[in-house]
Amino acid sequence: MQITRAGEYAVLGLLALAGREAGQVVMLEELCRGEGIPKSFLAKIFQSLVRAGLVRSVRGVGGGFVLARTPGTISVLQIIEAVEGPITFQRCQAPEHEEGCVRSNGCPLCGLFGEAQHRVRELFSQTTLASLLAKQTALASLGAQGVPILFKSEGPKPETHLAN
Repeated sequence: MQITRAGEYAVLGLLALAGREAGQVVMLEELCRGEGIPKSFLAKIFQSLVRAGLVRSVRGVGGGFVLARTPGTISVLQIIEAVEGPITFQRCQAPEHEEGCVRSNGCPLCGLFGEAQHRVRELFSQTTLASLLAKQTALASLGAQGVPILFKSEGPKPETHLAN
């Protein structure tokens, strides 16, 4: 499994929207400039995000995009799956693969892939745009001090990591 650039750009684009004042409509060109994403590519990605109900498109003068929900209710899993489809580590773990693994009678990989897939989905579903914004703010303040940081997955609080 690999998250493509489309999935990455979807998260970055929504993160940029989430960092704005609630309800603020932002033009696609502004998001592209701020994130360094090609406009035609981000436009296609945002079509998927609109269909998924994560953003709303506002037409006309002063039009653009706005989050359809609050940042705390939009998970990274929802964003990625809106543009990438379901996250799966192995074909037999895909939702459309109803018959399961052909090696289900003792395949040691099925359980391993299933657990890995569950953990990734759990982490992505527990990570919201709001928590990413908090991490981004912490990174900006600590990064300005030249201190590399690492994050624990269970919350937005940073841990400083000093090089020896």
